[in-house]
Amino acid sequence: MEQKTSNPGALQAPMTGPINNPAGAAQALLQNPGAAQAHINNPGAAAQALLQNPGAAQALINNPGAAAQALLNNPGSTRHPLHNNPGVGQKLISSTGTAQPYINTPGANQAFINKPSTAQALMKSPSASNALIRADRGGMLSMSDDNVMMKQILTTHAPDGREVDVKPLLYLVEDILNRATQHVDFLVKGTLAQIEIEEKAQQANFIAMLEALTYTIDRIACELSYKALGGSDAHATTTSIFNLLSSYNWDAKLVLSLSAFALNYGEFWLLAQIYSTNQLAKSMAILRQLPSILEHTGPLKPRFDALNKLIRTMVDVTRCVVELKELPSKYISQDSPALATAMTHIPTAVYWTIRSMVACATQITSLTSMGHEYGISTTESWELSTLAHKLKNIHDLLRQQLNFCYQFIEERKDAETYQMLLNLFDPNVIHIDNMKVLKALIYARDDKLPLLDGTTKRQVGLDVLRRKNVLLFISSLEFSGDELSILEQIYNDSRVHPTRLESQYEVVWIPIVDRSIVPLTNETRTKFDNLRSTMTWYSVEDPLLIEKPVIRFIKEVWHFRTKPILVVLDPQGKVVSPNAIHMMWIWGSTAFPFTSLREEALWREETWRLDLLVDGIDPMILNWIKEGKYIFLYGGDDIEWVRKFATAARSVAAATRIPLEMIYVGKSSKREQVKKVTTIINVEKLSYAWQDQAMVWFFWARLGSMLFSKIQLGRADDHDPMMQQIKKLLSYDREGGWAVLSKGSDIVVNGHSTTVLPALGGYDVWKVNVAEKGFDLAFKEYHDKLHDVAHPCCRFEFPTTTRIPENMRCPECRRIMEKYTTFLCCHDEEGIPGSLF
Repeated sequence: MEQKTSNPGALQAPMTGPINNPAGAAQALLQNPGAAQAHINNPGAAAQALLQNPGAAQALINNPGAAAQALLNNPGSTRHPLHNNPGVGQKLISSTGTAQPYINTPGANQAFINKPSTAQALMKSPSASNALIRADRGGMLSMSDDNVMMKQILTTHAPDGREVDVKPLLYLVEDILNRATQHVDFLVKGTLAQIEIEEKAQQANFIAMLEALTYTIDRIACELSYKALGGSDAHATTTSIFNLLSSYNWDAKLVLSLSAFALNYGEFWLLAQIYSTNQLAKSMAILRQLPSILEHTGPLKPRFDALNKLIRTMVDVTRCVVELKELPSKYISQDSPALATAMTHIPTAVYWTIRSMVACATQITSLTSMGHEYGISTTESWELSTLAHKLKNIHDLLRQQLNFCYQFIEERKDAETYQMLLNLFDPNVIHIDNMKVLKALIYARDDKLPLLDGTTKRQVGLDVLRRKNVLLFISSLEFSGDELSILEQIYNDSRVHPTRLESQYEVVWIPIVDRSIVPLTNETRTKFDNLRSTMTWYSVEDPLLIEKPVIRFIKEVWHFRTKPILVVLDPQGKVVSPNAIHMMWIWGSTAFPFTSLREEALWREETWRLDLLVDGIDPMILNWIKEGKYIFLYGGDDIEWVRKFATAARSVAAATRIPLEMIYVGKSSKREQVKKVTTIINVEKLSYAWQDQAMVWFFWARLGSMLFSKIQLGRADDHDPMMQQIKKLLSYDREGGWAVLSKGSDIVVNGHSTTVLPALGGYDVWKVNVAEKGFDLAFKEYHDKLHDVAHPCCRFEFPTTTRIPENMRCPECRRIMEKYTTFLCCHDEEGIPGSLF
């Protein structure tokens, strides 16, 4: 056996045997594997023997089954020596001396490859062609040294500096391949969804660019078709394409190659689509054996699925490469780690994508030239799947790095936008109008109408706000309906007389949502739509229009946390109040134009009186005030204390014969408990109580706003007696019950439950002073004596979601209060939504 393997003479015996006995020649190969090995060890002699003895070649052609079987039984003879052994493989594939006569030279190779009888034999015997393809596949996928391969590819890369805008071309190619792969699904599944594709590649400059590239694209297309038909090695074909594209950048190499592949692949499926209705297409389809192929779509489904998967992955990788090339250098440099890492993988990605195009082209060419029987084999589908897997890994890596790049760019852009906002709102910067500011905050481009008119429910542009006083109502989606209804009432009241000065403003809702969850969930969308539907003012059309740097600016500069704020812009876009929500709650539209100067002026006009506490809430109380009645305003959540207080107050009023009215205003928290107390008061007829919880909320919201207004103005700890009384009342609300006694509008006593009830209970002690001093003064003197002994603690609790003052003085003793961190749970799920405490 060794003598036959090493001796060329032994090899020639079966090859030069009688031509009339081809079966015998094939049998000789089958029975003597050493002879086949001799072919491998001396390919020059084997090729020469075939070239000099056409009869021997004819013998193989006439009996392809035996010849193929010989090759299949000795796989090592077809795969490894030809493709992995540089000594042999280079002679047959790469060497200009041997390979060219064998593959490319019109003289020598025509007899073996292009001769009609040879092609006919291959078409008649798919099994023989399968053996050749499998042999080529072994060479393609067994190349393990990527570094050596890529060095060879990199030597072909010599860009001449030309820049090609490949994106329009890529749009066109994606359209072709999308429609082609969809048509594959249609042929297999029997359905096709009609999809309207935007015509992105019809501009004049693109047509001009395409004319300049057509020749190159055609050359690549011919290279793919010719090498596929000739059975050329995939790596050699890929390398030849790189040689054709040596002067182009990596992204252009990839898109031009994909264009050439799309040209061939699209033509194939175009014929498949129209051949049944177009006679010209039908004749061409018959030449390409399409009717036969389409009749066997079921068995061919694995092949089509594998092709689809690989082609879509090729497009994905191409899109990544193009996106990396088009990253804006203004925001990211080539030295950035994410981009630098991605760029090192670009040559490998481009190589394997073009290599995959070669494999796909080979499959389609083989299918049309050899018939549907060729496509039934699952081994070729496995080959495509293997390539798709490799290419998907490359795509995943590129996409990951690309996402890192986009994140880096977004951070740079956000920082730039944030700085731009700081510059725009610099107090020293003067604007002609408010348009520049509003565009920066809401939406800068002119391609959509960013606002919704709450009255007409139509989308409008920012121009409706030009040179107007604008109140930006900034909130999350989590705020109370009470809050919204009160603001709507104030706003709608101001619209009744639109010509009045205090009506010359517009409100715009700026919703703040979590931008980390995009797109927004259905629940968030629904909540946004429901809130917006009730608003009569302007609102942002889509919460995602408010960008991340704007949200950062609103939080860091305007100190938005979770509670709504009302930022006021004058007609030139200057901030005249960082938060007018407190002014709005206290004085309504009377506070127009809602500037800090106006806020201070309004405070100078106020005094500690009952009107300040209940103004705009309940007309009945205002009537009591006008009538000069004694009024007890009281609150708390202890029903036993409420019973005792109401009973004692009525008893004292009856004894002194004074006109007394009482009203229960609840508590700033524990909403459910307040409802229960209110029900008991009504059932037992203890006093008057607000049935509408929105009124309870508004009372405490206004009281809290008074404190926050002073904090915002930096006046929370001044020596204003009115402010001390407001702080007392807010503090009493945190501990037990409380009561405020007024005579008409003048407040007589502001006391805690621990002093007010005992003062009423001690009526027998101080009643002697009523005749001389009057009820109000006699009660106050006795109450103050008890207060000096009791000294109830004062406590303020600020949520971390609000601005917290550095320190506060006690309204009782005027000392600096101690500061604690408190964890609090009132076991009240609802509470008073939107309450300030």
